[in-house]
Amino acid sequence: MQFPESWLRSMVDPALTTQQLAHLLTMAGFEVESCNPVAPPFSKVVVGQVRTVEKHPNADRLTLCAVDAGTGRPLTVVCGAPNVVPGMKAPCALVGASLPGEGPGKHFELKPLTMRGVESQGMLCSARELGLSDDHSGVLALDAAAPVGGDVREYLALDDQIFTIKLTPNRADCLSILGVAREVAALTGATLSPPAILPVPNGCDAIFPVRISNPDGCGRFTGRVIRDVNARAATPEWMRQRLERAGQRCISALVDVTNYVMLELGRPLHVYDVDKLAGQIDVRFGRLGERLKLLNEQIVELEPDVLAITDASGPIGLAGIMGGSSTKADPDSRHVFLEAAFFFPGAIAGRTRRFNFASDASHRFERGVDFDNNIAGIERATQLIVNICGGRPGPVVDTIARLPERRPLRVRVARAQRVIGVTIPAEEMANIFARLRLRFLRDGGGAQEAFWVTPPSYRFDLEIEEDLIEEVARVHGFERIPAHPPLAAAVMHSEPETHRSLHALRGMVASADYQEVINFSFVEPEWEADLAGNPAPIRLLNPIASQLSVMRSTLLGGLLASLRYNLNRRASRVRVFELGRVFLRAPGMPEGPLDVAGVRQPVRIAAAAFGPAVEEQWGVATRMVDFYDVKADLQNLLPRRQARFEPATHPALHPGRSARVLLDDQPIGWIGELHPLWQQKYELPTPPILFEVDAAPLQQVELPAFREVPRFPAVSRDVSVIVPETLAIQTILDDLALHKPVQVESIQLFDLYRGPGVENGKKSLAFRVLLQDTQKTLTDPQVELALAQLVERLVRQFGGKLRD
Repeated sequence: MQFPESWLRSMVDPALTTQQLAHLLTMAGFEVESCNPVAPPFSKVVVGQVRTVEKHPNADRLTLCAVDAGTGRPLTVVCGAPNVVPGMKAPCALVGASLPGEGPGKHFELKPLTMRGVESQGMLCSARELGLSDDHSGVLALDAAAPVGGDVREYLALDDQIFTIKLTPNRADCLSILGVAREVAALTGATLSPPAILPVPNGCDAIFPVRISNPDGCGRFTGRVIRDVNARAATPEWMRQRLERAGQRCISALVDVTNYVMLELGRPLHVYDVDKLAGQIDVRFGRLGERLKLLNEQIVELEPDVLAITDASGPIGLAGIMGGSSTKADPDSRHVFLEAAFFFPGAIAGRTRRFNFASDASHRFERGVDFDNNIAGIERATQLIVNICGGRPGPVVDTIARLPERRPLRVRVARAQRVIGVTIPAEEMANIFARLRLRFLRDGGGAQEAFWVTPPSYRFDLEIEEDLIEEVARVHGFERIPAHPPLAAAVMHSEPETHRSLHALRGMVASADYQEVINFSFVEPEWEADLAGNPAPIRLLNPIASQLSVMRSTLLGGLLASLRYNLNRRASRVRVFELGRVFLRAPGMPEGPLDVAGVRQPVRIAAAAFGPAVEEQWGVATRMVDFYDVKADLQNLLPRRQARFEPATHPALHPGRSARVLLDDQPIGWIGELHPLWQQKYELPTPPILFEVDAAPLQQVELPAFREVPRFPAVSRDVSVIVPETLAIQTILDDLALHKPVQVESIQLFDLYRGPGVENGKKSLAFRVLLQDTQKTLTDPQVELALAQLVERLVRQFGGKLRD
């Protein structure tokens, strides 16, 4: 929000300097981003009137001007501007004047100068030479009423300051001079003097019919016909000055008036040419196939959720956003229809982004516009149009379909004091509400005292008790709230030995040579379909980017994106991991957008390994990372617990090189090599090894159990058997663990062989058997008997035979 300080002080003029006023607004929640003068400093520049203009005797492009600068005698000024004519008034810099130079803070002094044999006693200035703009096409023409010899800086009010305020989205009421003035009056106690708005007498009986077909989008539509206007009338200099200093480009008197009222009262308006309207105006939602050419020459296609202004010919404007080109008022318009409407914020929000443009009106309507100042806006604009363009106004027609309900909000005095941290008396709270022009009733007394506050029509941000508590704190003054460091008892909480934190898990993965990455929780729908087999992911209603439109149900997509990013930068070895939440539909919930109650959000940990197993070095032969390397990394996350890995298929993983991870017979995740299809699609030179598991089971740790150190030696024997190729090794290990002799401590596979000496369809497995007795030393017969029992189990249960 940009505006000149003089315009604000015309409504409220507190006894504060410019800097004090800027500080006050900032501390009240309206951050003043900048406060700069209209023009840089300069001096001895006066209003001069050109009496005569003659050709320079020694130069074709220069003229000799006799300028009356109020010094008692005409000055001879050499000028090269093409627009200098006798009788015009322009800024004249006298000899000794200080003018802005090139660059900030630079200036130069004007000295007598002889140009082609003629001495110039001053200089007629362009806008650029005074630092007002970059326009240097000619001297700056001043109004005919400018006093000759008067100080140009004073006449043009160039000491005025331009405020630029950074407003939060909830304070749409301050997108106007009146809104900011209300806040300044409440903060300082200064008198608020809004512009006097009186009903303009009717000069004709003309009205234009209006209908609201969709009251859910448009709650109120107010209009007035004004006949016989002069649309070519010039915008007054005072209005042009205020608009330009507020960042608005002056277009025509009718458009400038609507922009002026929007900035002054916060009331967007629109002007139609009555002769271009066909039949009744109807406010309704668009229909498929309808098209509209806007004032900015853009052609848009309407949709059923886009509110439109229509007549018998079809759409003539996007409600609350921009009017149509077919019905706009132009310099030839004689009869106009002035519109002031209230559109519900939900019917406007997001539409401009869909059409890839924005407007001042939509910026206000999508945040909430005062629904009680329609008539005031019409009357104010009518007053200005009649004064500038003439015309005969008809009666104001106010069509009300449905307006927002203003329900009283309860704010408890004790709770407000507790939240703010300062004991603000109830009387001061009442005074604050009164200064903010909030209607209220007091309820109860003592510790139960409360206020029932009714928000005004222009405050859409007051919805809950905390909003009113914020208002109390803001007007009371944030600077008056003492800053106390938080006090808390320093209690040390012991971490249970059976539980590990997520931070500890991160450290364990990082210590295995993985780098942590953090990715967005919203991902591309294609990732979900490819890597999770999820054709109906949870969709976002308002994605930050069109491609990031769904919530992730797997972490693998982000890891692959990080992997590709590094490979594209010539990294040869990449190991990355992520610990974060995924978003899964709760069982039985529909496939539409869901709230948190319908979504499970488990924490998972996933990793990807690509390239050599270890960094290249002389002591180890280079080999690529494989399934078993990553499997070992995953097993390291499970101290004192043994996970099982069983072959299974996953949409993201190679069908023959992937496994489901089970812990205590419960599936907790997956591990495997990337599917060749996705390796090719995502342009990876070799397939990475991936795993993704739930973090919760990894956080559970079994307590170590006491075990007496054996006093008797252990015996190790190797057994090599040939079994069918299709037999899973884990099945053998599980069976032997259940039926092993009591002397057997452990059975481990240490060799797998296929080749000469082993028939086709078979494989050779070599197990190392560790035997021990805690009470005595094992004898050879006991060892041989135990081994015979194991071999007999292998032969009988699995059809194996000892290898020669």
